[in-house]
Amino acid sequence: MALIPCTILTGFLGAGKTTLLKRILQEEHGLRIAVIENEFGQENIDNEILVHDSGEQIIEMNNGCICCSVRGDLIVALAALAQRREAGELAFDRVVIETTGLANPGPVAQTFFVDEEVNAHYMLDAVITVVDARHAMTQLDEHEEAQRQVGFADKLLISKTDLVDAGALAALKARLGRINPRAPMLQSDHGRIAIADVLDIRGFNLNDKLELDPAFLGAPADGQGDADGHVHSEACGHGHDHDHEHGHGHDHHSARHDDEIAAFVFKSARPFDPALLDEFLGSVVQAFGPRMLRYKGVLLMDGADRKVVFQGVHQMMGSDIGAKWDETEERGSKMVFIGKNLPKDVFIHGLEQCLV
Repeated sequence: MALIPCTILTGFLGAGKTTLLKRILQEEHGLRIAVIENEFGQENIDNEILVHDSGEQIIEMNNGCICCSVRGDLIVALAALAQRREAGELAFDRVVIETTGLANPGPVAQTFFVDEEVNAHYMLDAVITVVDARHAMTQLDEHEEAQRQVGFADKLLISKTDLVDAGALAALKARLGRINPRAPMLQSDHGRIAIADVLDIRGFNLNDKLELDPAFLGAPADGQGDADGHVHSEACGHGHDHDHEHGHGHDHHSARHDDEIAAFVFKSARPFDPALLDEFLGSVVQAFGPRMLRYKGVLLMDGADRKVVFQGVHQMMGSDIGAKWDETEERGSKMVFIGKNLPKDVFIHGLEQCLV
């Protein structure tokens, strides 16, 4: 039986997740979607919003955050959904998991790797993060959770763009691109977005992702290449003045945003020694795994005629054999790492030592 695609919908408080989810449920797309959502407190207001004029299945979890200490509830909920589906009690072919606005989406994503029953029924399609254009700069400054939500995203949907000017929007996009250079950005005001841009995008599947967008591991806009083909993206301030108010009694004119969560890219035309690379990646995951939000790559291995693809979330890392290298394409490795205060120089130097 085919695995059920799951989408994790995240974003900071007030970004517009529920508005987007409501539009997804009400759109005439022919899909049958089950929703797992959670809020703190006894009364779930979102449930009242979402079930109006909708026959979708809503699973409420009001006893805490599914992506923190009670992640087991998510496993139980997914397992229960699968059992009821197999018993013919429910009919659905997609699952959307809406996290609370203060959530770290990392443990939610890890659920799809660590539990056998979840693995047997579901596949993680993508992490979609909604970003509030009006307040995101302040949220990114003040809340690590907001940075993590951006860092884990397979796609970023920017909401409330009608409330900011062009300069402020450009500055926000530049900052988001530095935190997560591999996530495409789309605008989604009032939840308006094509269903194909949210569901079944295979954002978490590296093979499919590369087929859709071969350049997604390209260098960030401000990356600087060196003679060996490595591309570096500093986690420093963006250096752009953004002349707009945030509505919080202060502004950030000429401010530098030193985000703790940022990305860097490694590229090389030289092949890797498989044994050396395996040893190095194992050591950095052991040492820095909790700080490694997302990492993906397409690797050129010594003596291999096929690509090797790898990806990971925190300490969970895996690899697979990809497509054959085309005779006309330029061969080389591309890797992106997104994490919190990762020692980029250690990673770059270590990867260089693994090259043939």
